[in-house]
Amino acid sequence: MSGLLRTVASRAAPVLRGHTVTQTANLYTKPAKEKIGTIETTVALGLFTVVILGPSGWVLAHLEDYKKKE
Repeated sequence: MSGLLRTVASRAAPVLRGHTVTQTANLYTKPAKEKIGTIETTVALGLFTVVILGPSGWVLAHLEDYKKKE
């Protein structure tokens, strides 16, 4: 009996799930043409830090001003 249920479930499951599209990506990588230096890495990380954390730091620093109802 369990074999019958397994067969019915295995045939019904794809129908119940519906049509799914499988996506695959073709990636081809090569080594970098030139190395990125320490200064460029430091500047980029610093810039990302300021851009991402700057606005949230501004909001947190002025939180009391935003709480005031005028």
